[in-house]
Amino acid sequence: MKKCLVLGAGGFIGSHMVKRLKEEGAFVRGVDLKYPDFSMSVADEFVTGDLRDVDFVRRVIQYKGQQGNFFNSVPNYLIETFDEIYQFAADMGGAGYIFTGEHDAEIMHNSASINLNLLEEQRKLNDSYGTEWDSKPLENRNTTKIFYSSSACMYPEHNQLDPNNPDCRENSAYPANPDSEYGWEKLFSERLYLSYHRNYGIPVRIARYHNIYGPEGTWFGGREKAPAAICRKVAYANLEDSIEVWGDGQQTRSFLFIDECIEATRRIMDSDCTEPLNIGSEEMVTIDQLVDIAAKVANKTITKNHLDVPHTGVRGRNSNNDLIREKLGWDYSMTLEEGIRKTYNWIMSQIAKGLAADADVSDKKYLAYGNCGK
Repeated sequence: MKKCLVLGAGGFIGSHMVKRLKEEGAFVRGVDLKYPDFSMSVADEFVTGDLRDVDFVRRVIQYKGQQGNFFNSVPNYLIETFDEIYQFAADMGGAGYIFTGEHDAEIMHNSASINLNLLEEQRKLNDSYGTEWDSKPLENRNTTKIFYSSSACMYPEHNQLDPNNPDCRENSAYPANPDSEYGWEKLFSERLYLSYHRNYGIPVRIARYHNIYGPEGTWFGGREKAPAAICRKVAYANLEDSIEVWGDGQQTRSFLFIDECIEATRRIMDSDCTEPLNIGSEEMVTIDQLVDIAAKVANKTITKNHLDVPHTGVRGRNSNNDLIREKLGWDYSMTLEEGIRKTYNWIMSQIAKGLAADADVSDKKYLAYGNCGK
């Protein structure tokens, strides 16, 4: 049985990955500060803890056999490495969180600490093989593959000034010039993972996510992404109403449905490709067009009240899938309208349950915007 560790398993993408790995028959340990917000985790073990704590990371990456669990103490010779580690844990959010500048130090410190802790503790665990501490054969060292979820936010701002022709090819990353500290941290961590691969032989896989959305993603509270924010605003609007949109609505983005993200991620993990690959859709739309799609799905006539705010991100961003098509034969297949329909219906089901009853979701601080990478 394949043994998998999912870090950030309480979050949107991580919780979906746990479901996929369980469907494939793997043993899964999920780790996060919190449990998933909208469904019960199906992980075999779910451990809550802070991945910024190096002692916690040291313990959580150790697999103790099918008869053991995270909380057991077992002899060193019984401790094994996981077959696969999926690293989704990060301090992140939508444009209203990423671009204000108020959270830059937290974003960089928290996310970088997690990645540094994971790689160094995995290196130490690998190096214990074949030593007095651990008698397992040396050839079992460096068998744990680690997937790192990077973001399109690491691409240079100067390549994303034209909303009609953004350049997000993988080889366009340098000279580096991300438009946020979130993007700089993602770029740093990509280089960190690749350095540990070169210097210590740790197998790594890296994806640059482009605006992943779908059911069970955050949809209110200030950290939600554009599709969820717009679907929520449209859901609460009357049949002929207006919603507020940050910026002029002409900024462009592409959005990838969560199921397709998970499929592409699994293909990357199963491949021999160590270079970063885009995972996204190439169906680029303006934010105004995204509002129109949500209104069409809801069968409402929605007008847009554009707000002049400083936090709208780059003018244009669209995935370029040439490299992942070449390397893995993967491409997206779901249209944006189909994905928005699924997302809108799920948000409507949440509203019907009264799950946002304690949040003033109609307040003007909850706005539709062009969000960052993941």
